[in-house]
Amino acid sequence: MPFVAWVTVILAVLIIFMAAVGLFRVVLHLRAVDKTLETLTGGVGVIADKTSTVPASVAAVNGSLQPVRDFAEGI
Repeated sequence: MPFVAWVTVILAVLIIFMAAVGLFRVVLHLRAVDKTLETLTGGVGVIADKTSTVPASVAAVNGSLQPVRDFAEGI
């Protein structure tokens, strides 16, 4: 095999190797982002649960405020 062919093969192998290393780094970064997004999603779920509406309590509060409403209408 001529010298130029070997140089071409070596350059091709180096280019392919560097592309593979770059893609592997991208995979590692995407895995880190995936972990962060899972944590963030879990946190958002907890916040949504803690700040959800309280429809059962609203009826009780409205019942307790009925005398205030009656007094305000009587004025």
